[in-house]
Amino acid sequence: MADSIRRVCQWLGNLLPGERERELEALRDDFGLIRVTELGELRYLFFGEQTEQSCGLIGDPTWLEYDYTRAMLLAGYWLEDIDRVLALGLGGGSLVSAVLTHLQPRQVTAVELRSGVVEVARRWFGLPDDPRLEVLIDSAENVVPREQASADLVLLDLYMEGGITALQLRMDFLEQCHRALRPGGLMVVNQWQLGHTGQPYAAERLQKLFGDRYLQVEVEEGNIILFIPQAGELALDQDAMRRWADSLEPQLGYSLRPYVEVLRRAEDAIPADDCP
Repeated sequence: MADSIRRVCQWLGNLLPGERERELEALRDDFGLIRVTELGELRYLFFGEQTEQSCGLIGDPTWLEYDYTRAMLLAGYWLEDIDRVLALGLGGGSLVSAVLTHLQPRQVTAVELRSGVVEVARRWFGLPDDPRLEVLIDSAENVVPREQASADLVLLDLYMEGGITALQLRMDFLEQCHRALRPGGLMVVNQWQLGHTGQPYAAERLQKLFGDRYLQVEVEEGNIILFIPQAGELALDQDAMRRWADSLEPQLGYSLRPYVEVLRRAEDAIPADDCP
């Protein structure tokens, strides 16, 4: 809670007196309204009028403002040498930009359903023109079945105006995403928490597919980030992870330690109502 208050105060300090959020662009496609707004040093991507999809720092496309995106960077601890990343869902592109800069993969393929989202990511959020980055405008449902054992890291983050997509909850699709991993690879899923249970949506399906030994991180926005290995079990050495997080902090500008501290195996998740 103290960290949240600190960040809110820091954010308020970046605003000029009387400054108000202003709309930079609004466009419509077959899926609805896409809006970009600006307030202080931050830009926001909305799907529809109210669904905040992405947030970026003006002048630094690699900055991650949301806790859930920062937590997803923990993948770099287990993957020191990344040949290819498959990112499903682009949004404003901050996570892709951060992965390119801080995890240094040799190739990233980002899949985004809406061409308008790609346009505003490039125009307003600094999505880079990087030779390592390929952006496919297509449905993840079409792309993933072709991606057998093709990626070291799969980032699954499919959301629309109404929230998490039904596709991201389907057992067959989750299984296809997992099959896209190469040996030693890792799938990172941005899932919603089911109420205050400490469990993600589709928890039973996830356990049927992957057992209950994958790792998860709960974050303040209500998301749960899942780390699912291609095979076996991820090492959970929090002392080593703290040292790794500290080594990254100078280049990130923030610490990944808060997410290391709450990282746990799914089987050890305790419903919030049962916590002391």
